Amino acid sequence: MRLTFLGTGSAMPTGTRAQSGYLLESGSDALLIDCGSGVLSALARTDRGYEGVDTVLLTHHHLDHVSDLDVLMKARWLAGETDLTIAGPPGTESLVRDSLSVHEYMQDRLDLTLRDIEDEAFSLAGFDGDRFETRHSMQCFAYRLRDGNGGPTIAFSGDSEAFTDLVEFADGAAVFVHDCSFPDDVDVSNHPTPSSLGDALAAADADVGRVYLTHLYPHTEGRHDEMLESVGDRYEGDVRFAEDGLSITVDEF
Repeated sequence: MRLTFLGTGSAMPTGTRAQSGYLLESGSDALLIDCGSGVLSALARTDRGYEGVDTVLLTHHHLDHVSDLDVLMKARWLAGETDLTIAGPPGTESLVRDSLSVHEYMQDRLDLTLRDIEDEAFSLAGFDGDRFETRHSMQCFAYRLRDGNGGPTIAFSGDSEAFTDLVEFADGAAVFVHDCSFPDDVDVSNHPTPSSLGDALAAADADVGRVYLTHLYPHTEGRHDEMLESVGDRYEGDVRFAEDGLSITVDEF
């Protein structure tokens, strides 16, 4: 599988990072996870392009994870690619329909499949997935995803505080993409700091491969080394910062 980080930023733009978005590919299968501001342009820079991605999976409905959905729908319509599936936590169907109701000219332009994910296990766009509810200010799902052929697993935390149950949900994942929004000196809830994430990674009964830190607020700029040191004081695993445009091949670990 291949994972491309389209957007590793947050609700407060840095000027160098798009908001949340990740492209997961396995052969001809492709899945866009979250679609925040700037993700459509980042997707257009990939070989797949927005024309080649017909399925979106949302972790939750905050603006920095959904704000490019409307422009993705219009771009696909203009490109003649009218099939699109959008899935996510309960309320996803209403979210999309309410958004389209604001733009009357977009009514009935697309052959939409809208899906609220209710079950803990699901299949989508050639991938098998599991979902787990996180600790955030609105309902948010973490996901474990693998291709239908039983290849490596990639886990995404969504937005969440760090806690051991979430790390254990990612057990066996070759790559774990985890929110690390702020450095340690910021008093924050609903998101982790490096120390809280390091504590959760160390305390969990889980074996995960490489951890990528994402959902980065401007407060983290210029402080990556100290943040990695804080995680490393607590957890001995491989932890790195994600960057927009980084594309990695994911193998079993």
